[in-house]
Amino acid sequence: MTSERTPRSEPVSLSTALASFTDLWSPRIVTAVNDYDVRIAKVEGEHLWHVHEHTDEFFLVVEGELHIALRETDGERTVTLSRGSVFTVPRGTEHKPYAPAGAAILMFEPTGTLTVGDRHDEVPDHVDATTGHALA
Repeated sequence: MTSERTPRSEPVSLSTALASFTDLWSPRIVTAVNDYDVRIAKVEGEHLWHVHEHTDEFFLVVEGELHIALRETDGERTVTLSRGSVFTVPRGTEHKPYAPAGAAILMFEPTGTLTVGDRHDEVPDHVDATTGHALA
């Protein structure tokens, strides 16, 4: 059996994988690449302000539209990612993803990275503070 943290020996359909769960802000690990997890998540509403001190965070929008608010040296700004768009939040940058109308996203993160980063606001009930769940 393939563990949740090793490369899969068969292709994974992202649409099938996304259809296998309904939880929001609760990523599933679809495969691994070296020391990185490839995670997918369904998102809607707001996540929380958080920062990953030691790693960048890569986002690919599979469905819908994702906004990422960023607190940078020059102030706050928001990037908007439509379907098929990618963006990397640099390590040490405080950010808050949100999807007013819902979205499905794919992320690359080092194995063991918490979804709420190293520093964060209080975690609301609708956000799963996890290192990712195995894909059913």
